[in-house]
Amino acid sequence: MTQRLRVAVLFGGRSSEHSISCATAAGVLGAIDRSRFEVIPLGFTRDGALVLEDDDPQKFALGGAELPEVVDNGTRVHWPENAHSRELTVERDGQRSSLGVIDVVFPILHGSYGEDGTVQGLFELAGLPYVGSGVLASALAMDKHFTKTVLQHAGIAVAPWHTLSRHDWQSDPDAATAALRDLALPVFVKPARAGSSVGVSKVSDPTEMDAALRIAFDEDDTVLIEQGVVGREVEIAVLGARPGQKPRTSDHAGEIVVSGRDFYDFDAKYLGADGIELVCPAPMGSERLAEMKSIALTAFDAVGAEGLARVDFFLTDDGFVLNEVNTLPGFTPISMFPTCWIASGLSYADLITELIDVAVERGAR
Repeated sequence: MTQRLRVAVLFGGRSSEHSISCATAAGVLGAIDRSRFEVIPLGFTRDGALVLEDDDPQKFALGGAELPEVVDNGTRVHWPENAHSRELTVERDGQRSSLGVIDVVFPILHGSYGEDGTVQGLFELAGLPYVGSGVLASALAMDKHFTKTVLQHAGIAVAPWHTLSRHDWQSDPDAATAALRDLALPVFVKPARAGSSVGVSKVSDPTEMDAALRIAFDEDDTVLIEQGVVGREVEIAVLGARPGQKPRTSDHAGEIVVSGRDFYDFDAKYLGADGIELVCPAPMGSERLAEMKSIALTAFDAVGAEGLARVDFFLTDDGFVLNEVNTLPGFTPISMFPTCWIASGLSYADLITELIDVAVERGAR
């Protein structure tokens, strides 16, 4: 019998997307192939303590009276002592014991201190193979301003935008309103480095700008004021390459059909709010789909992504406008990234296996 690979599944974290990370962990813990993988569940509490968590998918599933959360249970997990060791240890009641050598980390930390290159830097320092993009691509794709800048350079259409720092806003409160001279209402006000639509507001009147900025600045010191785009919201999934191969997209795209809501916000994404339908496969002609796949792969390459990404577009009358490259997309069983692959013939469990195998092969290189 082949020895199982030991996978540290890392979730929770310090960002406002803590509970969504836990929900993703519920999906992964419930579906991962236990005949191939031995799982070590690790959770970051909201204040950054790393604890040994329960291997219990139901504990972290969405749907209860409260959102799931990693809480401090008194354990402390310690990373390897140097880059030549992959041994994790855990401390309980003053006693330290080994969790054994791990083969790969599967980080499912959404938002800041997770998908922004910070924890990827920790893995690099510790010499641990891990699923997903590296430090630079993670940091770049997390920052909407720099993502747009790089994509524009690659010849990809993005929505017009203005970037505003907290200092600029405080020193010149009219700066945001002045940006509207170049942008037509409605606009979207977004934290530069946040996901899951946290801190995002739609502004249809200049009088709404101040409140929208305050909400966004609660999440980040830099904010984007972005031109609203009229078009279908369509997304496609990308998987990174094994040695000698090229990244590939899902066979089908997905579509977010919004009705009765201003936009696809946090409540609609995760709390079952009305007014949203996720459709996959999205109705789209073969030429349009081929174009979308080509742009997605160009964007994946432009930001230097590895492992996985979900690439989000608006399909307008004039063509595709790329909205976001998400290097650690929502990964619950009903999220769009796995849904696109399931529609393409790759099951949720097999998708998890593929991501781990690619990460192990990359680590071996």
